[in-house]
Amino acid sequence: MAMAMAEQDTPGGEAPDEALRERVAAFVRERVFPCEGPLDEGGPRAAELRARLRERAREEGLWALPLPAELGGGGLSLAAYGALAEAEGASDHGPVALGSAPLLDVRMLARHGSPRLREELLPGLVGGGLRACYAMTEPDSPGTEPVLTATRAERRPGGGWRVSGRKWFVSHARDADVVTVLARTGGVPGDREGLSLLVVPTGAPGFRVVRELPVFGATGQYEIALDGVEVAEDALVGPPGGALAVAGERLQLGRVLRALRWLGQAGRAFDLLCARAVERRGVRGPLAGHQLVQRHVFEALLALRSARPLAYEAMALVAAGRDAHVEVGLAKTAAARTLQDVADRAVQVFGAAGLGPDTPLPTLLRTGRTARVLDGPDEMHITSVARRVLRAGLDATGGTAGTSGGGGALPRAT
Repeated sequence: MAMAMAEQDTPGGEAPDEALRERVAAFVRERVFPCEGPLDEGGPRAAELRARLRERAREEGLWALPLPAELGGGGLSLAAYGALAEAEGASDHGPVALGSAPLLDVRMLARHGSPRLREELLPGLVGGGLRACYAMTEPDSPGTEPVLTATRAERRPGGGWRVSGRKWFVSHARDADVVTVLARTGGVPGDREGLSLLVVPTGAPGFRVVRELPVFGATGQYEIALDGVEVAEDALVGPPGGALAVAGERLQLGRVLRALRWLGQAGRAFDLLCARAVERRGVRGPLAGHQLVQRHVFEALLALRSARPLAYEAMALVAAGRDAHVEVGLAKTAAARTLQDVADRAVQVFGAAGLGPDTPLPTLLRTGRTARVLDGPDEMHITSVARRVLRAGLDATGGTAGTSGGGGALPRAT
């Protein structure tokens, strides 16, 4: 399986399939958008709608497009999937409805999971019968510093591991069948060595959901507790002590996917902004004739057109297996800012109507604000990118990180 996944990601200069992209965009627009209200609310009605949407996605040949074909997915490479990720992401529910939501877990397990984990979990994840989540952040340590993880996994006398600790802001933990947990298997908090990833069944004794953590009123995030949960030796993902390498690989792709999906939502806000400007009329004619509204349109389009190439460049590098720390940091930060900015401008043009339940703008604006904290806050990416660029510049020039005019460029930071 690991080999199959590696081969799938070999870049082949693939151009986006525009017809497929439009089919995905139409599915999200026509099938998913109308269901967003009850899907946001959760409960039995949401589960029924998700099942219906998934079945329709299968019928239309759109199910699990970036997942392995041998497990029932579409087999698309990451390079080919980028444009589809943006189209799917126009709704937070798009990736779930179309079966691509478990992409990070499937890739992680296919590359680094034990034979048992791959056999037991991959078919269900690709088929939609199993749900997984990922637990890294803790209440008492910043998510940007995983070396401070306090959750511990200790070896049991008879073999296997006993996992104890707390995690929070774990997406969809209440509905998940398994959770991948970052835990310390050696050393002390602060050491880079000794961190491991373990797959924990949510039905195991000692696992519990402590509480839901609404984000600006939105559901889906949870705090969990692991009170001496026992798992087998081969529940490890990657080697003991190797969590940071596996987690870093996962984070790179995860941040790019989020960036693309946020751009899909920003594009949706932009379309709403433009439609409102053209359709809404006052005593002086349509809003589109007002210069201040025209400025909102211009600035929103500028933000979108500026951020999109950054996201696709980052995706191309990740798909090719190249270092992309700088490009991913730029893309993630730009996409988050763009979504917040474009949604805010759309709300301003809608006026009071943009604050209520009749448009998706409140949800898009909320997502844009949280995007600047999720997967590392802006400040972390700014510092990380700047340090890498300056270090690369100093290494290449022997003392200066800049260029002296004439259109020169810094070497790619590594």
